[in-house]
Amino acid sequence: MTRSSSTDTKWFRRHPARGTARRRIVCLPHAGGAASFFHSWGQAFGDEVEVLAACYPGRQERFAEPCLDSMAPLADAVAEQLVPFLGLPVALFGHSMGASLAYEVALRLGDDHGDRLTGLFVSAREAPHLTTPRTVHLRTDEGLVAEAKRLGGTDSVLLDDPGLRELVLPALRADFQISGTYRASEPVPVRCPVFGYAGDQDSVSVADMREWSQVSTGGFGLREFPGGHFYLVAERDRLIRDIAGRIG
Repeated sequence: MTRSSSTDTKWFRRHPARGTARRRIVCLPHAGGAASFFHSWGQAFGDEVEVLAACYPGRQERFAEPCLDSMAPLADAVAEQLVPFLGLPVALFGHSMGASLAYEVALRLGDDHGDRLTGLFVSAREAPHLTTPRTVHLRTDEGLVAEAKRLGGTDSVLLDDPGLRELVLPALRADFQISGTYRASEPVPVRCPVFGYAGDQDSVSVADMREWSQVSTGGFGLREFPGGHFYLVAERDRLIRDIAGRIG
């Protein structure tokens, strides 16, 4: 698929379909995560699916840009930048903080573009109106790094090397602030099916994920995998097969 100037954007790293794209899936990373986390997903959905991995400000190619530290402006920007891609049906996948972001993006697409969404796929995160407030972003640098290591998902090389750690800490702190301060006031439904995924050893349980059913008007599904908060690394292939089966 040839890249179109109408859909070129710094907000998404694109993995074009090998054939003619008929649908897209947008992957929204966790706190401290980057588009590169989904690199191995790029060609995993078959010849007709284009994968877009969100590039948040303040990391990788956007390192020089200021980080966003609250949910609303991040969701506003992602939703706005996603509109040119809605010529094809789109599914949203978000892991941890990315799940909350995916929900907020789905709401913003709403009445104008909600019919283009084929599914909201959420992983390892409480339902938006039930998220637990956290103050990790107020910890010292050492405390922030300790929490990132506990959860996993951030390259330990970046966290262990003092020079590299200084480069990633601003984005990590901003993301933990988004994650720890976000909570929806009520469970506003989205206009597409919702599917939840959980690791059986994660602090975010299957029961927690089941509460996402309250924001779906188009059906709800739930699946548990072996593993902790980053079960999706070891279980990547099975997770992708499940998602691919649901988006068609």
